[in-house]
Amino acid sequence: MTTDAAGRFPRVVADTAELGAHAAEPEERGAVWRLAEPTRHLDANVLAVPPRASVDAHVGPDEDVLWHVVAGSGTLETEAGALALSPGAIVWLPRGSRRALTAGDAGLRYLSVHRAKGGLQIGRRPD
Repeated sequence: MTTDAAGRFPRVVADTAELGAHAAEPEERGAVWRLAEPTRHLDANVLAVPPRASVDAHVGPDEDVLWHVVAGSGTLETEAGALALSPGAIVWLPRGSRRALTAGDAGLRYLSVHRAKGGLQIGRRPD
């Protein structure tokens, strides 16, 4: 088998069945898995939101985001209304859209995928 330290070959990097084996624990919050490929053009995380916890209303980043619910349940409040979240749901969050999130009684875990953000750079800002 050929090894590929540079990350040029397709491969399995995670198993959402394993990552979603349970929803968020009461003390579990934030990223529980991250895509770590050094040369990626995408960012991907599995995020955990504890039972009945919420993320306040905010305007999303200046990039499109895709969520895949892997465990638990919740409600996504949008400008167009509330969306029920359950395992298997794939949610499109257009760039700049307003959203708030509340996890259900068992918490919520979801895979979030979006374009990789550039790292911070010191120097002059482009005109």
